Amino acid sequence: MNSTTNEQIVNVWDPRVNTRVITAGDGPPLVYFHGPVGLYWDGFLDFLSEDHSVYAPEHPGTSPGNPRGIDAFDDLADLVLFYDELFEKLGIEQPVLVGHSFGAMIAAEVASYYPDKIKGLVLIAPLGLWRDDAPVARYQMMGREEMARISFYDSDGPVARQILPTYRAAFIETEGLDGDDEAIQDAVLRSTWALACTGKFTWPIPELGLKKRLHRIKAPTLLVWGAQDGLVPPIYAEDFAQAIKNSKVAVIERAAHLPQLERPDATQESIGRFFDSLSSPLSEVERRAES
Repeated sequence: MNSTTNEQIVNVWDPRVNTRVITAGDGPPLVYFHGPVGLYWDGFLDFLSEDHSVYAPEHPGTSPGNPRGIDAFDDLADLVLFYDELFEKLGIEQPVLVGHSFGAMIAAEVASYYPDKIKGLVLIAPLGLWRDDAPVARYQMMGREEMARISFYDSDGPVARQILPTYRAAFIETEGLDGDDEAIQDAVLRSTWALACTGKFTWPIPELGLKKRLHRIKAPTLLVWGAQDGLVPPIYAEDFAQAIKNSKVAVIERAAHLPQLERPDATQESIGRFFDSLSSPLSEVERRAES
């Protein structure tokens, strides 16, 4: 963690849920929605905080001290309304939303519910759609080796070996763990519970009607996909792009489900260009299109 980060606990949902929000950086507001195994501040968030004020909330139930916070939500609509309340509490207006996997699905849902409140949208390998000919992997039921195989371009490479203990702790076999290694055991428990909390909105099929709402998104959108993603096949990029009018696709070669970590340079270059386009004056063609 290179950025100087701050933490705050925000009481939301009348106020039954205590959510930890990690913040860093200075600039226009950006909200980052984490993936299914919880929030970990890494080099990608350092990159986002270089030119933005980054707000990274933890999904309800995954914040320390409030594991039953997830019980306050009956359905996806509750969760989207929760995030709208959180933005209001934090004083966030016209943010860019960035999300990965499960978090990208939530970012898309928020942008579809509140199309006039979002400035831009970056979706990295989002869940949320379903194709029978290319089903999303049932990652909640997978062991460590299978999860590594579909999540990484090189599941035995240095990036995977570095990331797995932290980002995929839930998939480490408990047998053979050092009983004195409390940090690893804590990571396993934390990630396993995060999978349960996020899984409430993705199990058994991560498709809750987003397809019929995507057309409502007005914000310029960048879809980022690893070309070798085995968890959410890259063909879904086409489905998202067809449904979101003002969208572009960046396919990152030699990357799977975590392109922001496997190929940080290529991913950051694509996102950086997208950020630049958000701050550039509208072209005459774009102005005519908006009018």
